[in-house]
Amino acid sequence: MRELRGISLDPADLTYRQRLILAYAGGLVSVVLVFTGLYYWGMAALEARPRSPYQAFNTVIEVMTTTGFGADSPWETPWMNLFVAGMQVSGVAVGFVTLRVLVIPLFERTPVNLDDQLTVKDGHVVVAEYRRDSEVLLDELEALDVDYVLVESDREEAVRLSDDGYQAIDGDPEDSEDLQRASIGKADVLITDTDDRTASVVLTALEHNESLRVVSFTASTRRKAALAEVGVDRSVAPHALIGQRLAEKATTPVAVGEGASEEVAVREILVRRDSPLHGVRVRESPLASHPELTLVAGWFDGELRMPPSPDERLTPNTVLVVAGPAAVIDEVAGEIAGVQRSRVREHSRVVVGGLGEGGAAAVEALPDDVSVTTVDESPEANPDVVGDATEPETLEAANVADATALVVTVNDDATALLTVAMARSLSDDVEILVRVTDTEKATAAFRAGADYVLSVQRVSARLVAAEVHGERVMDPVSQIRLVRADASPFAGQTVATASDPQKGWTVVGIVHDGAVSTNQAAAIEAGDEVFVAGSDRAIRGFEQSVD
Repeated sequence: MRELRGISLDPADLTYRQRLILAYAGGLVSVVLVFTGLYYWGMAALEARPRSPYQAFNTVIEVMTTTGFGADSPWETPWMNLFVAGMQVSGVAVGFVTLRVLVIPLFERTPVNLDDQLTVKDGHVVVAEYRRDSEVLLDELEALDVDYVLVESDREEAVRLSDDGYQAIDGDPEDSEDLQRASIGKADVLITDTDDRTASVVLTALEHNESLRVVSFTASTRRKAALAEVGVDRSVAPHALIGQRLAEKATTPVAVGEGASEEVAVREILVRRDSPLHGVRVRESPLASHPELTLVAGWFDGELRMPPSPDERLTPNTVLVVAGPAAVIDEVAGEIAGVQRSRVREHSRVVVGGLGEGGAAAVEALPDDVSVTTVDESPEANPDVVGDATEPETLEAANVADATALVVTVNDDATALLTVAMARSLSDDVEILVRVTDTEKATAAFRAGADYVLSVQRVSARLVAAEVHGERVMDPVSQIRLVRADASPFAGQTVATASDPQKGWTVVGIVHDGAVSTNQAAAIEAGDEVFVAGSDRAIRGFEQSVD
């Protein structure tokens, strides 16, 4: 259970109800002060019975609360009698308002209008329902300090989220008035996850705000063209996206250039569950601070970053690509509990289990030179092997034991976990990459024997958060290359300072007088050679810049 937000002193952060209470309190104080001033003047000017300000204030309170008229009654002049009667009527009215604004909401069993919980919105994100665990997405938005409103058609779910401190209201995202309650006219981004109602929701929203940037989730990539016609800027088919990411992760090899020394190796290090590296920033990890190692790239929830940001936090399922002497990499990885050492290898034979939207996307993303065997229990999918992927006979027919990788994209999480366990029992060497729907199932997948897990909920939330935050998700490259080049352009620099993170290439070592050094502090001299790692595109740019 999340803690409720505290009351902020910033008016922009106050909820509607908080602003209403402050306005009521301010109005009540103003009325009492005005009545006190008028009564103080009237008693002196009209009744010829001067009173102190404190006596005037006390009489006003007695009259407005209808507890009596005090020692000053009766009054002689008509004007003072009318004034006192007016105070008494206003006191009754204030009492009714007090009951409605303060007392009744405290004791009502029914929830307060959820709109009252919203802070003032402008330049925010409107989420028109979300079917993949709303809390995962909203936590991502809050972590980035992105303001939002979730419009949820399920009243009970909306109340639960609002009670937990999220900015959520109940309503129909197809309804114009409900979108206006979410301040759609002032929003910057609309996130839709409404299946067949997406077109209706988007068109209704655009009537109020033509400048909206729209990101939509869809069950199938076949709908992207149609959604673009109605105003969707980016369509995301989560299952297909993750199938593609798993395939790209399985086939992102390292190509070592001619003449590269065996003393400069590139390895993957996978951060496993219960690792002490969990939550540690890249810059604070032992791998980043080691004087002989260089972080070339990192996989974070299916995104390849080259090089990884120093501020990125390591989580279970993070895969770091490290360059340096092989013995040093193995030694450091061995000293860190909860990580798994693995070679960066090119997969030549991949088995894909499950040929739905995700499996089909995975097959399409695999390079032409990779041998692919597909498995599905439905003959209509036209797989290479028809059968249940949880049965050993099916996986044996697909020859999983001789495969270099298994991509699991079956539709049910329980089936996926059993498939992983069965495959691991048949082969200790095959790299298993699996898709799960529920974020909480990722840990179970690791326990079952998976090497790499992507959650539909987590990847979808990260994708939306990155899109809203203005970060384009980097598309994985075909390979990470390591080349050897003349070091003259870097003379006077060190291994640590010669890299260009903006262009995506990293200097990982030098050759000086025939000796290889990967020490980050090593000085580069004219006549030396450098080892440079990066993506295909980055290396091509590097080679062009130094020619």
